[in-house]
Amino acid sequence: MKRNKQILKSQRAKFKSAFVNVLEIPTDIALNLPRITLLGNLQLNIENHKGIVEYGENKIRIAVTRGYLEIQGKDLVLRNIQLDEIMINGEITHLEIKITG
Repeated sequence: MKRNKQILKSQRAKFKSAFVNVLEIPTDIALNLPRITLLGNLQLNIENHKGIVEYGENKIRIAVTRGYLEIQGKDLVLRNIQLDEIMINGEITHLEIKITG
């Protein structure tokens, strides 16, 4: 039963991707994906996030569709928090995308 759900989920994802390509809709918007912009190692903008999971001056985790982003560094500060966008400043040393399912 679980295998069937995974197959259906995979087929839905392929259909959505093909549909987006045919209609020429921006992928990040249509598939609810985050847009991540890193400026050097000093500023990170994340659009289309799902909220803050963990916040500290050396580590921040941001929920995104199907997982989360983990940002590590020094003197990390949330500069701008909006419903659809977060800006992080500081010395970013590590950025990891973790997919949970």
